[in-house]
Amino acid sequence: MTAMSPVAVSFQPAKTVLRLSTMALCLATLLFLSLSAKAQSLPDFTELVEDNSAAVVNISTVSEPDPRGARGAPFSQREFEQLPEFFQHFFGGPQSPYGGGSARPRRSMGSGFIVSEDGYVLTNNHVVEGADEIMVRLSDRRELQAKLVGTDPRSDMAVLKIEDDEPLPVVKIGDSSELEPGEWVLAIGSPFGFDYTVTAGIVSAVGRSLPSENYVPFIQTDVAINPGNSGGPLFNLDGEVVGINSQIYTRSGGFMGVSFAIPIDDAMNVFRQLRDEGEVSRGWLGVLIQEVNRDLAESFGLSRPRGALIAEVMPGSPAEEAGLQSGDIVLSYEGEPIQLSADLPPRVGRTPVGEEATMTILRGGEEKTLKVEIGRLPADEGAGATSAEPSQPSAGPLGMSVEPLPEEVAEKLDVPGGVLVTQVGRGPAFEAGIRPNDVITELNRKPITDMNSFREAVNSLPSDKAVSVRIIREGRATYLVMKP
Repeated sequence: MTAMSPVAVSFQPAKTVLRLSTMALCLATLLFLSLSAKAQSLPDFTELVEDNSAAVVNISTVSEPDPRGARGAPFSQREFEQLPEFFQHFFGGPQSPYGGGSARPRRSMGSGFIVSEDGYVLTNNHVVEGADEIMVRLSDRRELQAKLVGTDPRSDMAVLKIEDDEPLPVVKIGDSSELEPGEWVLAIGSPFGFDYTVTAGIVSAVGRSLPSENYVPFIQTDVAINPGNSGGPLFNLDGEVVGINSQIYTRSGGFMGVSFAIPIDDAMNVFRQLRDEGEVSRGWLGVLIQEVNRDLAESFGLSRPRGALIAEVMPGSPAEEAGLQSGDIVLSYEGEPIQLSADLPPRVGRTPVGEEATMTILRGGEEKTLKVEIGRLPADEGAGATSAEPSQPSAGPLGMSVEPLPEEVAEKLDVPGGVLVTQVGRGPAFEAGIRPNDVITELNRKPITDMNSFREAVNSLPSDKAVSVRIIREGRATYLVMKP
Protein backbone atom coordinates (compact mmCIF):
# COMPACT_ATOMS: atom_id res chain seq x y z
CA MET A 1 0.00 0.00 0.00
CA THR A 2 2.88 2.33 0.77
CA ALA A 3 4.27 1.78 -2.74
CA MET A 4 1.12 3.26 -4.25
CA SER A 5 1.36 6.60 -2.47
CA PRO A 6 4.04 8.26 -4.64
CA VAL A 7 2.15 7.22 -7.77
CA ALA A 8 -1.12 8.65 -6.47
CA VAL A 9 0.49 11.93 -5.54
CA SER A 10 2.24 12.30 -8.90
CA PHE A 11 -1.09 12.49 -10.79
CA GLN A 12 -2.47 15.51 -8.90
CA PRO A 13 -0.53 18.20 -10.84
CA ALA A 14 -1.60 16.66 -14.15
CA LYS A 15 -5.27 16.96 -13.17
CA THR A 16 -4.72 20.56 -12.09
CA VAL A 17 -3.10 21.41 -15.44
CA LEU A 18 -6.00 19.77 -17.24
CA ARG A 19 -8.51 21.80 -15.28
CA LEU A 20 -6.60 25.01 -15.97
CA SER A 21 -6.39 24.19 -19.67
CA THR A 22 -10.12 23.56 -19.75
CA MET A 23 -10.82 26.86 -18.01
CA ALA A 24 -8.51 28.74 -20.39
CA LEU A 25 -10.26 27.17 -23.37
CA CYS A 26 -13.64 28.21 -21.98
CA LEU A 27 -12.44 31.75 -21.38
CA ALA A 28 -10.99 31.95 -24.89
CA THR A 29 -14.27 30.68 -26.31
CA LEU A 30 -16.25 33.25 -24.35
CA LEU A 31 -13.89 36.02 -25.48
CA PHE A 32 -14.23 34.90 -29.10
CA LEU A 33 -18.01 34.80 -28.84
CA SER A 34 -18.02 38.25 -27.21
CA LEU A 35 -15.86 39.73 -29.97
CA SER A 36 -18.03 38.04 -32.60
CA ALA A 37 -21.15 39.51 -31.01
CA LYS A 38 -19.58 42.97 -31.02
CA ALA A 39 -18.55 42.56 -34.64
CA GLN A 40 -22.07 41.50 -35.55
CA SER A 41 -23.51 44.50 -33.67
CA LEU A 42 -21.73 46.94 -36.00
CA PRO A 43 -24.22 48.21 -38.60
CA ASP A 44 -24.38 46.77 -42.07
CA PHE A 45 -25.38 49.56 -44.45
CA THR A 46 -25.75 47.52 -47.64
CA GLU A 47 -29.55 47.15 -47.46
CA LEU A 48 -30.00 50.80 -46.48
CA VAL A 49 -27.90 51.97 -49.45
CA GLU A 50 -29.70 49.63 -51.84
CA ASP A 51 -33.12 50.83 -50.72
CA ASN A 52 -32.37 54.57 -50.81
CA SER A 53 -29.77 55.28 -53.50
CA ALA A 54 -32.41 55.55 -56.22
CA ALA A 55 -33.94 58.66 -54.63
CA VAL A 56 -30.56 60.43 -54.34
CA VAL A 57 -29.72 62.55 -57.38
CA ASN A 58 -26.70 64.22 -58.89
CA ILE A 59 -27.22 67.90 -59.68
CA SER A 60 -25.17 69.74 -62.29
CA THR A 61 -25.59 73.37 -63.29
CA VAL A 62 -24.41 75.62 -66.08
CA SER A 63 -24.06 79.38 -65.75
CA GLU A 64 -23.16 82.05 -68.24
CA PRO A 65 -19.43 82.90 -68.39
CA ASP A 66 -18.23 85.12 -65.58
CA PRO A 67 -17.36 88.50 -67.13
CA ARG A 68 -14.60 88.86 -64.54
CA GLY A 69 -12.85 85.84 -66.01
CA ALA A 70 -13.38 83.34 -63.18
CA ARG A 71 -12.57 79.79 -64.19
CA GLY A 72 -15.26 77.14 -64.30
CA ALA A 73 -15.31 74.19 -61.91
CA PRO A 74 -17.70 71.31 -61.21
CA PHE A 75 -18.50 72.85 -57.83
CA SER A 76 -19.85 76.12 -56.55
CA GLN A 77 -17.40 78.98 -56.15
CA ARG A 78 -17.32 78.54 -52.38
CA GLU A 79 -16.58 74.82 -52.66
CA PHE A 80 -14.04 75.36 -55.43
CA GLU A 81 -12.04 77.73 -53.24
CA GLN A 82 -11.93 75.07 -50.52
CA LEU A 83 -10.38 72.46 -52.82
CA PRO A 84 -6.69 71.58 -52.50
CA GLU A 85 -4.56 73.03 -55.29
CA PHE A 86 -4.27 69.65 -57.02
CA PHE A 87 -8.04 69.33 -57.41
CA GLN A 88 -8.38 72.97 -58.47
CA HIS A 89 -6.06 72.30 -61.38
CA PHE A 90 -7.76 68.97 -62.17
CA PHE A 91 -11.30 70.29 -62.23
CA GLY A 92 -10.87 73.90 -63.23
CA GLY A 93 -7.61 74.20 -65.13
CA PRO A 94 -7.37 75.62 -68.66
CA GLN A 95 -7.06 72.14 -70.13
CA SER A 96 -9.84 70.62 -68.05
CA PRO A 97 -12.94 69.45 -69.93
CA TYR A 98 -15.00 70.69 -66.97
CA GLY A 99 -14.12 74.30 -67.26
CA GLY A 100 -11.70 76.82 -68.64
CA GLY A 101 -11.26 80.45 -69.44
CA SER A 102 -13.78 83.23 -69.15
CA ALA A 103 -15.28 82.38 -72.55
CA ARG A 104 -16.61 79.05 -71.31
CA PRO A 105 -19.74 78.53 -69.22
CA ARG A 106 -19.23 77.97 -65.52
CA ARG A 107 -20.28 74.56 -64.22
CA SER A 108 -21.20 73.40 -60.75
CA MET A 109 -21.96 70.02 -59.25
CA GLY A 110 -23.68 68.80 -56.11
CA SER A 111 -26.19 66.37 -54.71
CA GLY A 112 -29.86 66.29 -53.77
CA PHE A 113 -32.76 63.93 -53.07
CA ILE A 114 -36.40 63.51 -54.13
CA VAL A 115 -38.94 64.10 -51.37
CA SER A 116 -42.25 63.67 -53.21
CA GLU A 117 -43.63 61.52 -56.02
CA ASP A 118 -44.55 64.62 -58.01
CA GLY A 119 -40.86 65.47 -58.34
CA TYR A 120 -39.79 67.95 -55.67
CA VAL A 121 -36.05 67.84 -54.97
CA LEU A 122 -34.16 69.34 -52.03
CA THR A 123 -30.57 70.57 -52.24
CA ASN A 124 -28.36 73.43 -51.04
CA ASN A 125 -28.78 76.96 -52.30
CA HIS A 126 -25.05 77.29 -53.00
CA VAL A 127 -25.25 74.30 -55.37
CA VAL A 128 -27.67 76.06 -57.75
CA GLU A 129 -26.97 79.71 -56.98
CA GLY A 130 -26.69 81.78 -60.16
CA ALA A 131 -27.42 78.79 -62.41
CA ASP A 132 -28.96 79.29 -65.85
CA GLU A 133 -29.56 75.58 -66.40
CA ILE A 134 -30.05 72.81 -63.81
CA MET A 135 -29.89 69.12 -64.71
CA VAL A 136 -30.82 66.29 -62.35
CA ARG A 137 -29.41 62.80 -62.99
CA LEU A 138 -30.91 59.74 -61.31
CA SER A 139 -29.14 56.49 -60.47
CA ASP A 140 -30.79 54.76 -63.47
CA ARG A 141 -29.07 57.33 -65.76
CA ARG A 142 -32.20 59.36 -66.42
CA GLU A 143 -31.37 63.04 -66.90
CA LEU A 144 -34.12 65.56 -66.31
CA GLN A 145 -34.10 69.33 -66.56
CA ALA A 146 -35.10 70.91 -63.27
CA LYS A 147 -37.08 74.04 -62.54
CA LEU A 148 -35.98 76.20 -59.61
CA VAL A 149 -39.01 76.55 -57.31
CA GLY A 150 -37.36 78.77 -54.72
CA THR A 151 -34.32 79.35 -52.53
CA ASP A 152 -33.65 80.36 -48.95
CA PRO A 153 -30.07 81.65 -48.65
CA ARG A 154 -30.42 82.08 -44.90
CA SER A 155 -30.69 78.31 -44.41
CA ASP A 156 -28.73 77.53 -47.62
CA MET A 157 -31.63 75.57 -49.09
CA ALA A 158 -33.13 75.30 -52.55
CA VAL A 159 -36.19 73.47 -53.89
CA LEU A 160 -36.23 72.07 -57.44
CA LYS A 161 -39.00 70.44 -59.49
CA ILE A 162 -38.56 67.66 -62.03
CA GLU A 163 -41.13 65.82 -64.12
CA ASP A 164 -41.02 62.46 -65.92
CA ASP A 165 -43.43 59.90 -67.33
CA GLU A 166 -41.86 57.13 -65.29
CA PRO A 167 -42.37 56.90 -61.50
CA LEU A 168 -39.87 58.77 -59.35
CA PRO A 169 -38.29 57.16 -56.26
CA VAL A 170 -38.76 59.01 -52.97
CA VAL A 171 -36.84 59.03 -49.67
CA LYS A 172 -38.44 58.49 -46.28
CA ILE A 173 -38.43 61.59 -44.08
CA GLY A 174 -37.33 61.08 -40.47
CA ASP A 175 -37.46 63.14 -37.29
CA SER A 176 -34.25 65.04 -36.62
CA SER A 177 -35.43 66.09 -33.15
CA GLU A 178 -34.92 62.48 -32.03
CA LEU A 179 -31.23 62.44 -32.99
CA GLU A 180 -28.70 61.97 -30.21
CA PRO A 181 -24.89 62.17 -30.22
CA GLY A 182 -23.36 58.76 -30.86
CA GLU A 183 -25.99 57.54 -33.34
CA TRP A 184 -24.85 56.03 -36.61
CA VAL A 185 -25.63 58.08 -39.74
CA LEU A 186 -24.84 57.64 -43.41
CA ALA A 187 -24.41 60.03 -46.35
CA ILE A 188 -24.85 59.43 -50.06
CA GLY A 189 -23.57 62.02 -52.54
CA SER A 190 -21.07 62.94 -55.23
CA PRO A 191 -17.84 64.14 -53.57
CA PHE A 192 -15.39 65.48 -56.17
CA GLY A 193 -17.82 64.28 -58.84
CA PHE A 194 -17.69 60.58 -57.85
CA ASP A 195 -21.38 59.66 -58.09
CA TYR A 196 -23.20 57.76 -55.34
CA THR A 197 -20.36 57.63 -52.87
CA VAL A 198 -21.40 56.24 -49.49
CA THR A 199 -19.78 57.39 -46.24
CA ALA A 200 -20.79 56.69 -42.65
CA GLY A 201 -20.07 57.93 -39.15
CA ILE A 202 -21.81 59.10 -36.02
CA VAL A 203 -23.65 62.17 -34.82
CA SER A 204 -21.05 64.28 -33.01
CA ALA A 205 -23.42 66.93 -31.64
CA VAL A 206 -26.81 68.51 -32.28
CA GLY A 207 -28.03 72.09 -32.17
CA ARG A 208 -24.76 73.61 -33.37
CA SER A 209 -24.87 77.32 -34.17
CA LEU A 210 -22.44 78.52 -36.85
CA PRO A 211 -21.28 82.12 -37.36
CA SER A 212 -22.76 82.13 -40.85
CA GLU A 213 -26.28 81.34 -39.65
CA ASN A 214 -27.87 81.50 -36.21
CA TYR A 215 -31.33 80.31 -37.25
CA VAL A 216 -30.28 76.76 -38.19
CA PRO A 217 -29.42 74.34 -35.34
CA PHE A 218 -26.96 72.24 -37.36
CA ILE A 219 -26.27 68.55 -36.84
CA GLN A 220 -22.54 67.94 -36.46
CA THR A 221 -21.20 64.58 -37.65
CA ASP A 222 -17.89 62.92 -38.40
CA VAL A 223 -19.22 61.51 -41.69
CA ALA A 224 -16.72 62.10 -44.51
CA ILE A 225 -18.23 65.04 -46.43
CA ASN A 226 -16.35 66.77 -49.25
CA PRO A 227 -17.13 69.28 -52.02
CA GLY A 228 -19.84 67.70 -54.15
CA ASN A 229 -21.65 66.13 -51.18
CA SER A 230 -23.50 69.42 -50.67
CA GLY A 231 -27.26 69.00 -50.73
CA GLY A 232 -27.14 65.24 -50.28
CA PRO A 233 -29.14 63.35 -47.65
CA LEU A 234 -28.01 62.19 -44.23
CA PHE A 235 -29.73 58.92 -43.25
CA ASN A 236 -30.28 57.22 -39.89
CA LEU A 237 -30.16 53.44 -39.49
CA ASP A 238 -33.89 53.21 -40.25
CA GLY A 239 -33.25 54.53 -43.75
CA GLU A 240 -34.89 57.88 -42.98
CA VAL A 241 -33.44 61.24 -44.00
CA VAL A 242 -32.58 63.23 -40.89
CA GLY A 243 -30.49 66.00 -42.45
CA ILE A 244 -29.10 67.73 -45.54
CA ASN A 245 -25.31 67.78 -45.74
CA SER A 246 -24.38 71.43 -46.08
CA GLN A 247 -21.01 72.55 -44.72
CA ILE A 248 -17.63 71.28 -43.63
CA TYR A 249 -14.97 72.70 -41.37
CA THR A 250 -11.63 72.36 -43.12
CA ARG A 251 -8.14 73.82 -43.26
CA SER A 252 -7.06 71.70 -46.20
CA GLY A 253 -10.11 71.92 -48.47
CA GLY A 254 -11.14 68.34 -47.69
CA PHE A 255 -12.67 66.24 -44.95
CA MET A 256 -11.35 66.80 -41.42
CA GLY A 257 -13.95 64.99 -39.34
CA VAL A 258 -16.24 67.98 -38.73
CA SER A 259 -19.29 68.13 -41.00
CA PHE A 260 -22.61 69.95 -40.60
CA ALA A 261 -26.09 69.05 -41.83
CA ILE A 262 -29.36 70.99 -41.83
CA PRO A 263 -31.91 69.13 -39.62
CA ILE A 264 -34.64 67.68 -41.78
CA ASP A 265 -37.36 69.15 -39.52
CA ASP A 266 -36.14 72.65 -40.37
CA ALA A 267 -35.54 71.72 -44.00
CA MET A 268 -39.08 70.43 -44.51
CA ASN A 269 -40.50 73.58 -42.92
CA VAL A 270 -38.53 75.65 -45.46
CA PHE A 271 -39.58 73.30 -48.27
CA ARG A 272 -43.29 73.63 -47.50
CA GLN A 273 -43.08 77.42 -47.36
CA LEU A 274 -41.16 77.67 -50.63
CA ARG A 275 -43.54 75.24 -52.33
CA ASP A 276 -46.72 76.87 -51.06
CA GLU A 277 -45.79 80.53 -50.60
CA GLY A 278 -42.68 81.01 -52.72
CA GLU A 279 -40.79 82.55 -49.78
CA VAL A 280 -39.78 81.76 -46.21
CA SER A 281 -40.88 83.70 -43.14
CA ARG A 282 -39.26 83.26 -39.73
CA GLY A 283 -40.13 84.45 -36.28
CA TRP A 284 -38.32 87.55 -35.02
CA LEU A 285 -37.84 88.87 -31.52
CA GLY A 286 -35.66 91.93 -32.25
CA VAL A 287 -32.85 91.62 -29.72
CA LEU A 288 -29.09 91.29 -29.79
CA ILE A 289 -27.96 88.52 -27.48
CA GLN A 290 -24.69 87.18 -26.14
CA GLU A 291 -23.41 84.20 -24.20
CA VAL A 292 -23.50 84.17 -20.41
CA ASN A 293 -20.05 83.16 -19.17
CA ARG A 294 -19.02 82.42 -15.61
CA ASP A 295 -18.15 86.00 -14.73
CA LEU A 296 -21.36 87.40 -16.22
CA ALA A 297 -23.37 84.75 -14.39
CA GLU A 298 -21.76 85.86 -11.12
CA SER A 299 -22.40 89.54 -11.79
CA PHE A 300 -26.09 88.90 -12.60
CA GLY A 301 -26.65 86.61 -9.63
CA LEU A 302 -26.88 83.29 -11.46
CA SER A 303 -25.55 80.18 -9.75
CA ARG A 304 -24.12 78.91 -13.06
CA PRO A 305 -23.76 80.14 -16.64
CA ARG A 306 -26.99 79.69 -18.58
CA GLY A 307 -29.47 81.61 -20.67
CA ALA A 308 -29.16 84.30 -23.36
CA LEU A 309 -28.18 87.79 -22.21
CA ILE A 310 -30.02 90.59 -24.04
CA ALA A 311 -27.44 93.23 -24.92
CA GLU A 312 -29.76 95.44 -26.97
CA VAL A 313 -33.46 95.71 -27.76
CA MET A 314 -34.19 97.06 -31.22
CA PRO A 315 -36.58 100.02 -31.47
CA GLY A 316 -40.09 99.09 -32.60
CA SER A 317 -39.38 95.36 -32.26
CA PRO A 318 -41.68 92.76 -30.72
CA ALA A 319 -39.24 92.56 -27.80
CA GLU A 320 -39.61 96.28 -27.07
CA GLU A 321 -43.40 96.06 -27.24
CA ALA A 322 -43.35 93.13 -24.82
CA GLY A 323 -41.24 95.08 -22.33
CA LEU A 324 -37.93 93.25 -22.68
CA GLN A 325 -34.91 95.28 -21.60
CA SER A 326 -31.16 95.17 -22.09
CA GLY A 327 -29.68 93.19 -19.23
CA ASP A 328 -32.53 90.68 -19.15
CA ILE A 329 -31.39 87.06 -19.32
CA VAL A 330 -33.75 84.70 -21.17
CA LEU A 331 -33.88 81.46 -19.16
CA SER A 332 -36.61 79.62 -21.07
CA TYR A 333 -38.69 79.97 -24.21
CA GLU A 334 -42.07 78.27 -24.54
CA GLY A 335 -41.19 76.09 -21.56
CA GLU A 336 -37.89 74.89 -23.03
CA PRO A 337 -34.78 75.88 -21.05
CA ILE A 338 -32.21 78.09 -22.78
CA GLN A 339 -28.80 76.78 -21.78
CA LEU A 340 -26.75 78.58 -24.45
CA SER A 341 -27.49 81.83 -26.22
CA ALA A 342 -27.42 79.86 -29.50
CA ASP A 343 -30.50 77.93 -28.34
CA LEU A 344 -32.78 80.97 -28.61
CA PRO A 345 -32.66 82.10 -32.29
CA PRO A 346 -33.68 78.73 -33.84
CA ARG A 347 -36.62 78.43 -31.46
CA VAL A 348 -37.79 81.95 -32.17
CA GLY A 349 -37.28 81.40 -35.90
CA ARG A 350 -39.51 78.31 -35.87
CA THR A 351 -42.32 80.15 -34.09
CA PRO A 352 -45.10 81.18 -36.54
CA VAL A 353 -45.30 84.90 -37.18
CA GLY A 354 -48.03 86.51 -35.10
CA GLU A 355 -48.09 83.75 -32.50
CA GLU A 356 -47.69 84.63 -28.82
CA ALA A 357 -44.74 83.06 -27.04
CA THR A 358 -44.00 82.80 -23.31
CA MET A 359 -40.54 83.62 -21.98
CA THR A 360 -38.99 83.37 -18.54
CA ILE A 361 -36.37 86.02 -17.89
CA LEU A 362 -34.08 87.04 -15.07
CA ARG A 363 -34.26 90.76 -14.23
CA GLY A 364 -32.75 92.35 -11.16
CA GLY A 365 -32.13 88.95 -9.60
CA GLU A 366 -35.78 87.89 -9.92
CA GLU A 367 -37.42 85.60 -12.47
CA LYS A 368 -40.31 87.08 -14.46
CA THR A 369 -42.64 85.68 -17.11
CA LEU A 370 -43.39 87.73 -20.22
CA LYS A 371 -45.51 87.11 -23.29
CA VAL A 372 -44.37 88.41 -26.65
CA GLU A 373 -46.09 88.40 -30.03
CA ILE A 374 -43.48 87.13 -32.48
CA GLY A 375 -42.85 89.31 -35.53
CA ARG A 376 -41.44 88.49 -38.94
CA LEU A 377 -37.69 88.39 -39.40
CA PRO A 378 -36.69 91.24 -41.74
CA ALA A 379 -34.82 90.37 -44.91
CA ASP A 380 -31.89 92.48 -43.67
CA GLU A 381 -31.83 92.06 -39.92
CA GLY A 382 -30.04 95.03 -38.32
CA ALA A 383 -29.75 96.93 -35.08
CA GLY A 384 -29.66 100.40 -33.35
CA ALA A 385 -26.57 111.10 -23.35
CA THR A 386 -28.05 114.21 -22.32
CA SER A 387 -24.62 115.72 -22.22
CA ALA A 388 -23.55 117.57 -19.13
CA GLU A 389 -21.38 120.61 -18.96
CA PRO A 390 -17.88 119.92 -20.33
CA SER A 391 -15.54 118.64 -17.66
CA GLN A 392 -12.08 117.21 -17.40
CA PRO A 393 -11.71 113.54 -18.25
CA SER A 394 -12.06 111.32 -15.21
CA ALA A 395 -9.26 108.79 -14.63
CA GLY A 396 -10.54 106.69 -11.75
CA PRO A 397 -9.69 103.39 -10.10
CA LEU A 398 -10.86 101.46 -13.16
CA GLY A 399 -7.90 102.58 -15.24
CA MET A 400 -9.81 104.52 -17.87
CA SER A 401 -10.74 108.09 -18.73
CA VAL A 402 -14.25 109.07 -19.78
CA GLU A 403 -15.96 112.25 -20.87
CA PRO A 404 -19.55 113.35 -21.54
CA LEU A 405 -21.12 111.72 -24.55
CA PRO A 406 -21.44 114.26 -27.40
CA GLU A 407 -25.04 114.99 -28.29
CA GLU A 408 -24.59 114.09 -31.96
CA VAL A 409 -23.12 110.71 -30.99
CA ALA A 410 -26.01 110.01 -28.63
CA GLU A 411 -28.49 110.81 -31.42
CA LYS A 412 -26.64 108.61 -33.87
CA LEU A 413 -26.58 105.69 -31.44
CA ASP A 414 -30.15 106.40 -30.31
CA VAL A 415 -29.24 106.17 -26.62
CA PRO A 416 -30.66 108.35 -23.79
CA GLY A 417 -27.27 108.86 -22.20
CA GLY A 418 -23.86 107.47 -21.35
CA VAL A 419 -20.17 108.36 -21.17
CA LEU A 420 -17.53 108.12 -23.86
CA VAL A 421 -14.31 106.24 -23.11
CA THR A 422 -11.32 108.32 -24.24
CA GLN A 423 -8.33 106.48 -22.78
CA VAL A 424 -7.73 103.04 -21.32
CA GLY A 425 -4.63 102.13 -19.35
CA ARG A 426 -3.62 98.99 -17.51
CA GLY A 427 -6.30 98.03 -15.05
CA PRO A 428 -9.76 96.48 -14.66
CA ALA A 429 -11.23 98.32 -17.68
CA PHE A 430 -8.52 97.10 -20.04
CA GLU A 431 -8.74 93.53 -18.74
CA ALA A 432 -12.50 93.62 -19.22
CA GLY A 433 -12.06 94.51 -22.90
CA ILE A 434 -13.10 98.16 -22.75
CA ARG A 435 -11.38 100.26 -25.40
CA PRO A 436 -11.29 103.94 -26.43
CA ASN A 437 -14.46 105.19 -28.21
CA ASP A 438 -16.66 102.68 -26.39
CA VAL A 439 -19.83 104.19 -24.94
CA ILE A 440 -20.73 103.00 -21.44
CA THR A 441 -24.47 102.98 -20.80
CA GLU A 442 -24.64 100.71 -17.76
CA LEU A 443 -22.30 99.80 -14.89
CA ASN A 444 -23.07 97.17 -12.26
CA ARG A 445 -26.73 97.10 -13.40
CA LYS A 446 -27.06 100.86 -12.88
CA PRO A 447 -27.92 103.08 -15.88
CA ILE A 448 -25.22 105.57 -16.87
CA THR A 449 -26.72 108.77 -18.26
CA ASP A 450 -24.01 111.32 -17.56
CA MET A 451 -20.76 111.93 -15.70
CA ASN A 452 -22.44 112.19 -12.31
CA SER A 453 -24.20 108.85 -12.58
CA PHE A 454 -20.94 107.28 -13.78
CA ARG A 455 -19.03 108.60 -10.74
CA GLU A 456 -21.76 107.40 -8.37
CA ALA A 457 -21.72 103.95 -9.94
CA VAL A 458 -17.91 103.76 -9.72
CA ASN A 459 -17.88 104.85 -6.07
CA SER A 460 -20.38 102.15 -5.11
CA LEU A 461 -18.62 99.27 -6.89
CA PRO A 462 -17.95 96.24 -4.70
CA SER A 463 -14.33 95.16 -4.40
CA ASP A 464 -14.97 91.46 -3.96
CA LYS A 465 -17.04 90.48 -7.01
CA ALA A 466 -17.27 90.87 -10.76
CA VAL A 467 -19.64 93.48 -12.16
CA SER A 468 -21.22 93.84 -15.58
CA VAL A 469 -20.57 96.76 -17.94
CA ARG A 470 -22.78 97.47 -20.94
CA ILE A 471 -20.99 99.20 -23.79
CA ILE A 472 -21.85 100.23 -27.33
CA ARG A 473 -19.12 99.67 -29.88
CA GLU A 474 -19.59 100.43 -33.57
CA GLY A 475 -23.35 100.62 -33.04
CA ARG A 476 -23.64 97.26 -31.32
CA ALA A 477 -24.32 96.75 -27.63
CA THR A 478 -22.58 94.07 -25.59
CA TYR A 479 -21.96 93.20 -21.97
CA LEU A 480 -18.47 92.84 -20.52
CA VAL A 481 -17.34 91.73 -17.09
CA MET A 482 -15.08 93.87 -14.95
CA LYS A 483 -13.35 92.93 -11.71
CA PRO A 484 -12.57 96.12 -9.77
